[in-house]
Amino acid sequence: MTIDWTHFTPWSALAGGALIGLAAALFLLMNGRILGISGILGGLLRPAAGDNAWRITFLLGMLTAPVLYQLLVGTMHARVDASWPMIIAAGLLVGLGTSYSGGCTTGHSVCGLSRLSPRSLVATLSFMGAGFATVFVVRHLLA
Repeated sequence: MTIDWTHFTPWSALAGGALIGLAAALFLLMNGRILGISGILGGLLRPAAGDNAWRITFLLGMLTAPVLYQLLVGTMHARVDASWPMIIAAGLLVGLGTSYSGGCTTGHSVCGLSRLSPRSLVATLSFMGAGFATVFVVRHLLA
């Protein structure tokens, strides 16, 4: 394996990780809730009285951030080497895994591990192991 040094961006990755950690900590301190996207989105599917406004605001912020980035910094050059059916299948599998594990990677890996949750450790190891296995199978066995 080689690193593509021309596209290696450690500072932006570090800044992004720090912002996610800061957002998760502030969300927990200010709302007493775990910052997990699947829980926030899932709460809209099972609405509770007075609980929708902050969830919708959060999700709108997630959708607005890339647009603001593009306006301030310029066009992003993302490349996805997968077909739409593959992307849809992957999304459904992630949703299935999220429902089985009782949370998403953000909720377990960022928030759960920082709270020393054994359940989140098992979930994170499962996410990572499944990801490693999938990449190995797709790139080395099916290629």
